[in-house]
Amino acid sequence: MDPTTRTLFIDRARIMKALAHPTRLYIVDAVSQKEKCVQELTDQIGADISTVSKHLSVLKNADIVQDEKRGTQVYYRLKFRCVLQFFNCVESVMKSRDENRSCPIP
Repeated sequence: MDPTTRTLFIDRARIMKALAHPTRLYIVDAVSQKEKCVQELTDQIGADISTVSKHLSVLKNADIVQDEKRGTQVYYRLKFRCVLQFFNCVESVMKSRDENRSCPIP
């Protein structure tokens, strides 16, 4: 693998790793619908603020969400809506897997 190709796959893996946690997937879904402040997300997730802030930091560092400070609150929103297409793809795989499990093997 040449260095350019390797860098491409490393970058892809970094983004996918950022998404590879149930709480972060929830955050992406939540902020795709409406921007949310850290406190709103903390209340919805049921975790402490430091945990939610760490998840948000991972997503922000991967360039998946962006933030905006307003007074004492920081609001987050999805930076690239195309991430939701990835969710659709994952759900298609899940549906196919579930359908294959329910079919008897001849």
